[in-house]
Amino acid sequence: MGNASEISLDKIREEFEPMIIDGEALVKAFKVIRDLYVFTNKRMILVGKHGVSGKKAEYLSIPYRSIVKFAKESTGLMDLEAKLKIWIYGQPEPLIKEFKNDRSVNEIYLLLSKYILR
Repeated sequence: MGNASEISLDKIREEFEPMIIDGEALVKAFKVIRDLYVFTNKRMILVGKHGVSGKKAEYLSIPYRSIVKFAKESTGLMDLEAKLKIWIYGQPEPLIKEFKNDRSVNEIYLLLSKYILR
């Protein structure tokens, strides 16, 4: 669990440049503890850092066209974490990410809305 904080695209450009195709551009990136949420104009890339050093990473690329629906769940009086749920075509269960506050989820929800609902 954590807050998503926006990070400069300059800080991640070198890492992601080899993955970006012609016509694709980095748009925004957020860091949650060690993980990254990277948005391009064509897809969302979720990066899970593993291991003690955090050098091992899994890059999950989700094209916006494969997202069937998405939802956010705000924090409540007894429930202190906000959730983002993303349903991907062909997957029965949503991908669920937890955050410490609503602001983090709202920022990511708006980005998804911008690219999925065009």
